[in-house]
Order: sequence, then C-alpha cells, then structure tokens
Amino acid sequence: MILFKSILNEKTASLLLYGEISDEGGDGKIASRDIVNELMYMDGSYENLNIRINSIGGDVYPGIAIFNAIRQCRSNVTIYIDGIAASIAGVIALCGKRVEMSRYSRMMLHNVSGGCYGNKKDLQDMISTIESLEDTIVEIIAGRCGRDKEEVKNAYFDGTDHWLKADEALALGLIDAIYDVEAVPEESTTDDIYRIFTNRLVLEQQPQNSDKMKLEDFKKIPRFANCTDEAAVMSILGETARKADKADDLEKENGELKEQLSRQEEERIETAVTDAVTDGRIGADQKDTYKNLLKADFKNGLTALKAMKPKKLLKDKFENQELQAGESPWEKRQKEIRENIRK
Repeated sequence: MILFKSILNEKTASLLLYGEISDEGGDGKIASRDIVNELMYMDGSYENLNIRINSIGGDVYPGIAIFNAIRQCRSNVTIYIDGIAASIAGVIALCGKRVEMSRYSRMMLHNVSGGCYGNKKDLQDMISTIESLEDTIVEIIAGRCGRDKEEVKNAYFDGTDHWLKADEALALGLIDAIYDVEAVPEESTTDDIYRIFTNRLVLEQQPQNSDKMKLEDFKKIPRFANCTDEAAVMSILGETARKADKADDLEKENGELKEQLSRQEEERIETAVTDAVTDGRIGADQKDTYKNLLKADFKNGLTALKAMKPKKLLKDKFENQELQAGESPWEKRQKEIRENIRK
C-alpha cells in the first residue's frame, strides 16, 4: 500500500493517493478502506485536508467509495494533482471543494473497462453494468464543469483515452487553478494584485514565460471586469492604493486624537480629586477610589463629589481668626486647657 499522511500544522493535514486504487491494497496499490479510515480520522481532527494524487486509476467501485468519502468531508478539502490522475483517479480528483493541478501533470478520462466469461446474457449484463457506471461518471464530470451530459459523453467516452494538460482542464472547468503558476484569487488584496501583476508584466517579456501574463485573470475579479488593457488595471490599482494610504493616515490621526482625549480625561479626573482632598471633602487615602468612580461615570461622579461638605477641623477655625496679644486663638485656648489641668 502506498499511503502516507502528513500533519502540516494543527489545522491542516495532508493525505497522499499515490498508487493504483483497489479493494484490498498491497503491491503498490491503495485500498479504499484504508483511505476512508484515514479520512474519517482526519476529518474530525483537522480544519483543512490536502489530498495529493498521483494514480493511474484502478477499480471503479473502490474509487467511487473514495470519491463519496471525500465529498462528505466537513473539512475544507483541496485536491492537488501532482503527476497523473487517470481513469477513476481522475474522477476522484473532481470531488474536492477546490482542485489544483500542476502545469506538468496530466488528467485522463476514458470509457470504463471490464469483462466477463459466460453466455450472451452474462455479456449483456456486463455491458449494461459498464454503461451504467459510465453514466454515473459522466454525471460527475458534467456536474463539475457545468456541461451537458451528452456533450461530455460524446467528447470523452468514445473509446479513446483523453489526456488533458492543466490549462485544458482549467479551460473545461474541471479544476480551479494551476498551482505552480501564480494565480490571482478573487479575494486578493491590493498589494497581492499589484505584486502579481508587476511580476507577470516582467515575465511576459520572456518567451519561455509568456503564458503567465493573462489580462483575463484580472477581468475575472469584479472591480477589474471592464478593463480593456493593462493600463486600465494599473490605473485602478493606483487609485486603490491611494485610497488605502488615505485610510491609513485617517486611522493614524484617529489614534492620536484618542490618545489626546485620554490624557485630557486623566488630567480632569486628577484635578477634581486633588481639589476634593485639598478642601477636605475626601481623605488622601480615598483618592484612588474616587478616581475609579470618575473614570466609570465622570458626570455623576463629579456631581456626588461636589455635593460632599468639606471637613473643617476646630484648629483650622481658630487659626482663621485674628491674632490677639501676639498669640493665635488656638494657642490661647490650648494654654487655658493646660492651666485648668494643673489646678
């Protein structure tokens, strides 16, 4: 059995379908039950599953079992065609939520093959079985690429092996992307698009890379749909970049204003609490309590603080009176108390 799994990170795992597909496995074959077991385990443990295919195909029914197991996965399944996805392996490749193919790989579609030994009734039953299986596979292919079943059957089930390159499979809608040619995803940011577009403009000048620069790639993105040439794309990119810079400046200014308001608020609270301590409305040990109160609700907290009556000591009252005979009223009263104690 050629079956390997790799844990890429805590959210993503990878599974290799490298070998011939069969029921039992062994001798370089992949057993459908082993694949399904691995899928059942990984689907419950990882958010993303990457399934990589390099297979000449094999038995149809085990292949359909693998197809259904992948199709029912809750994880985000991406299928990568690394080498060959031929016959039933090519059908399995079509069930990914996203399918990517190397520019050097091949996909092959053809009629179902089978045979039997027996009388003419046995042979007729075998033909009916093959036709039924082909109808199922045609339905899968047609559903993937959005084409009519009869059109698919006439094109790929004519007794010939049809080998498709990556760009042909992409044009037919069988795959979503060519993974070793830099694509332009719809969710690309302005910076992503600018980088890709600039790189492709450079590569377009090199004959060996002429297929990398595709204006059509950008026109698939809604905001570039009406662009007629590269200049129009660059104009939109420039305008978008300017808007992004302006948004960054506004965000920076907003942050500075927030910081300034925060400082002013701290100063206002500090002044209110210090004044309350100075005139005796609260004690120095209560400053932090009233600061927190004002931070939570400054308006009502300040109202409550102002409503408190200042605490006046008797000493302060006497010291505010005019001096008599060179001594303060407080000192005079203290002297009287001491004399009374001595008597």
